[in-house]
Amino acid sequence: MNPAPGFEYRDFQRWRKPAEIAFWVLLALLNTVFNSMVAQIDNARTAAWEPWVWEWTSSLTILALVPAILAVERRWPFRFDTWRRSLPWHLLATVPFSLVHVAGMVALRVLVYRLAGRHYDFGRWEPGFGYEYLKDIRTYFIVIALVCLSRLWLVRWQGEARLLAAPDEGPPVEPVERPERFLVRKLGKEFLVNAREIEWLQAAGNYVNLHVRGRDYPLRTTMAAIEERLDPARFVRVHRSYLVNLDYLAEIEPLESGDARLKLRDGALVPCSRRYRAQLRERFGEAPAALA
Repeated sequence: MNPAPGFEYRDFQRWRKPAEIAFWVLLALLNTVFNSMVAQIDNARTAAWEPWVWEWTSSLTILALVPAILAVERRWPFRFDTWRRSLPWHLLATVPFSLVHVAGMVALRVLVYRLAGRHYDFGRWEPGFGYEYLKDIRTYFIVIALVCLSRLWLVRWQGEARLLAAPDEGPPVEPVERPERFLVRKLGKEFLVNAREIEWLQAAGNYVNLHVRGRDYPLRTTMAAIEERLDPARFVRVHRSYLVNLDYLAEIEPLESGDARLKLRDGALVPCSRRYRAQLRERFGEAPAALA
C-alpha cells in the first residue's frame, strides 16, 4: 500500500530553504506590525513613529539571530527523549542571545534617532537588560517550540518507519530478529514496506533513513543495529553511514582517492569508502573492472 500521490515531501524538500526563510520573515512582519500598533496605543504621548522604531529594531535583530537559534537546536536537539540534556544548554544560550539582541536593537535605535535629529536613551543598563532578558527567554523558546512543531509535522508528512513488534500471544508472523517488512506511519495512515524494496539506507543522527522508491522514511535506530537485522546476502555496508541493496546497484565508479562512487538504479549516488570497497570487491568474487 502506497500513500496517495500529490505534492510529496520530496517535492517540498526542493523548496524547503526558501519556504523556511519566508515563514520566519512573514512571522516577524506580522508580529512586528501587531506589536507596533499596541505600542503606539500604550505610548500615545510619544511621537507616532517612535513605537514603530522600537518594535522594528527589536524584530529585525531577533530575525537576524534566528539562524543562530536553529544552529543551537541542531547541536542540542529539543525532543521528547533529549530535552532534559538539551535544556541547560538552551538556557545558557539565552544569555548571549539576549545580549546580542539588546545591543543590536539599541545600536539601530541610536542610528535611527540620530537620522531624525533626536537622541535615544535606553536608560540604566541593569534594569533595562533584565526586563529585555525576561522577554527574550520567552521569544527564544517560542522559536524552539515552532521548530519542534514543524519537525513533528514534517515527520508525519514524510512518514516514519518502525520495526514490527512481536505479538502478545502466539508466534510472530515473521522472524522478529530479521524483519521482512517495516511498518510506516504517514499522515495517520499505516502501510507496510518490504525489506527487499529498500534501495539504500543512510544514517542521520539518531535515525537511519530508509530510501524506498524515491521516498525517505526515518527509523529510530543505529546503523549497526539495523545492519544486523537485514539480510547480509542482499544488503552490504559501503560506508560508515550507508548501506546499499545490491539488487539496486547499477554502477561503481572508482575514484583516485581509493574510494568509489556507487550509482543506484534510481540515479542516486552513494559514497563507498576505501575500506568497504575492498569488502564489496570480495562480495563479487573476482573484481569487475569497475572495482579493480
